[in-house]
Amino acid sequence: MTDHGNESASGAEPSTPQQPQGQQPWLHDLSICVDGNGTALSDPDGSMTGRGAHGFFVDDERVVSLFTMTLGGARPVKVAHSSRGARSEFFTSARGLGDPGPDPTVELHRHRLVAGGALRETVRVASRASSSVDVPLVIRIGGDGADIGPVKAGVATGELLEAHVEAGPPAAEQAPEAPAAVSWQTEALRTVVTFSPAPATLEVGLEGVTATFPLSVAAGSQAQVEVEVRTERLARSHFPADSGSDAVDWPESLRVDAGDPRLARLLDTSLADLRSLLLRDPVDSRDVFAAAGTPWYLTLFGRDSLWTARMMLPLGTDLAAGTLRSLARRQGTGWDPETAEAPGKIPHELRRTTYEDATVDFTLPTVYWGTVDATALWICLLHDAWRWGMPSDDVRSLLPELRAAASWLTEIAVPGEDGFIQYVDESGRGLANQGWKDSGDSMRFRDGTLATAPIALVEAQAYAVEAAMDAAALLRELGDLPASDAARAAELEGWAGSLSKRIRSSFWVGPPEQRYLAMAIDGTARPVDGVGSNMGHALGTGALTPSEAQQVTDLLVSRTMLGDFGIMTLASDNGGFNPIGYHTGSVWVHDTAICALGMAREGHAAEAASVVSALLDLGEAFGYRFPELLADPATIGQWAPYPASCRPQAWAAASAMAMLTVALGVTVDVPGRRMTVRPPSPLPFGALTVSGLRVGEATVSVAVDALGAVTVEGLPADFSLELPEEAAVGALVATV
Repeated sequence: MTDHGNESASGAEPSTPQQPQGQQPWLHDLSICVDGNGTALSDPDGSMTGRGAHGFFVDDERVVSLFTMTLGGARPVKVAHSSRGARSEFFTSARGLGDPGPDPTVELHRHRLVAGGALRETVRVASRASSSVDVPLVIRIGGDGADIGPVKAGVATGELLEAHVEAGPPAAEQAPEAPAAVSWQTEALRTVVTFSPAPATLEVGLEGVTATFPLSVAAGSQAQVEVEVRTERLARSHFPADSGSDAVDWPESLRVDAGDPRLARLLDTSLADLRSLLLRDPVDSRDVFAAAGTPWYLTLFGRDSLWTARMMLPLGTDLAAGTLRSLARRQGTGWDPETAEAPGKIPHELRRTTYEDATVDFTLPTVYWGTVDATALWICLLHDAWRWGMPSDDVRSLLPELRAAASWLTEIAVPGEDGFIQYVDESGRGLANQGWKDSGDSMRFRDGTLATAPIALVEAQAYAVEAAMDAAALLRELGDLPASDAARAAELEGWAGSLSKRIRSSFWVGPPEQRYLAMAIDGTARPVDGVGSNMGHALGTGALTPSEAQQVTDLLVSRTMLGDFGIMTLASDNGGFNPIGYHTGSVWVHDTAICALGMAREGHAAEAASVVSALLDLGEAFGYRFPELLADPATIGQWAPYPASCRPQAWAAASAMAMLTVALGVTVDVPGRRMTVRPPSPLPFGALTVSGLRVGEATVSVAVDALGAVTVEGLPADFSLELPEEAAVGALVATV
């Protein structure tokens, strides 16, 4: 076993503290790039030291855990770094080399690119010294083959796999610049590392592979070494999904010009990050979906992938279609309490192998259905994708799965007499909470005490109302069983109306002057009266009356809920509030964006605009790369990252498109040949021009000037365009 944390100052490793055994690694200060099933995490100088979550992971296995460099016996010092999508860039300085004086004259640059199961690192040593610099570059690399579960639990041993030098042609036949290669393997993956040019010496031992390159760098010139890591699958996993980043053309296809220039920068980074999270369904590689986030969730997650695709509909329906079909293929058909499978139920997550965390006796199977809301969200996405132009034949092909999903909602998910959709983990080893706030301490009463299962979440009921109405609309318009589909549509509409009434009678709590929606009903039929962001997800679903939507909106933008950077998951005056708690006071980007979308759908555009403005401030603070969640500065005096936050994370990245949707006030109904553009006043990002929106097969541009006048170009001639009365005066509408 190799200890990578106790080397001398002249070695390759840093002197930062070791992560305590058995604690989840923190990610907030790491440089992270990703492409599909491959992701690389390192210190800001590019080093992977074997600590915490450091490494290059492929198919949830850490194929490289050690990857460090020294120049002249010393580790270069970080100057700057950046990560975006599949790339990371590192600028370091070799202090002590080159000319004397305070200014650094010798630099080491690392350019990292992840391409699915491969990583390419270009290393450049540049000299600005007045004379030649003769110095050895020493690269150390190795892999421990640890599974993602033990790494996340903080119990991976870090013991390196045995490496072997790859056989090549006889020395006499080799070109002068011929590469050299080493390899190691597990049962699942073989890893080959190639150095180009070949190092002068290549040593293989218990502490990994050491490659030494004697460099002579003339003044004003540079030397370059390339390191390439490639992986080969040796065994088929349960879900061998490959990168799908080549399936889309954003961010290049979207062009944004805003009065606030930060918006375009945020969108560019967010879309690049989201593109790098795309995966292909191994059953049909034409179908692409968004993995939930790196490094822990590079796989298909029902709720996360569905919300991501839903937010991305203004850029086309392909991602939605791929997500819908990928999940439909795994829709439940039988009953299994161990996996939470039930007929018609949409899965929560898929894994390549069984996911285990031995530290807390937590085990998830390769397909796990423990989610109370993914089935309703699947129906909602199918309906919304149809409205945005998903071909009717593609929608019709999913009608059998739609009928099954609707039956799960109305017949299986409501086991109690109260008629609410609820959950309970029957296995004892799965998720205790099965909404998006799935941590064990997320469901709290006003005094901070925890609720007991079974739990009926307010957002799950609201999603179900919307899903039932959406399913009814699809069956009426596209159903291929006219009599039975029409009757079922009427049943679903009646069921949705009844559920809305039950929400109204059971979930509203608080004093008369400040009534609000409880976050849930617990196992004793008590309203879980903690003040949380859950209620915001009911906005825009059709479950609330206009006055109820106003009450919810007012509370969400109050000082106890809306901070400087977004909406807090739990009100700051609620018992158990923790600004850096996972679901107990932190701000989640996607949660805030969903609330803003709901406000806009309810007609509260000004409030929605204030919320997305806060998200833009958040994006700037985090270098225009949204984190999964954070602690809001309004609660602790300064913003702080949630240390274990995934970055990039799919629905956080997609939230940038939700912000754009709110800013434009755009809705689309392709079957009804109708588009609405109603930007809020005041405009959250100033004057705004957006090119590259997809309305069915058309590519549309929308411009809103500083006074709110709207120009639309590219809309098919048979569409009607609805504008706000105050913006319609003087508006130019160009259609094609």
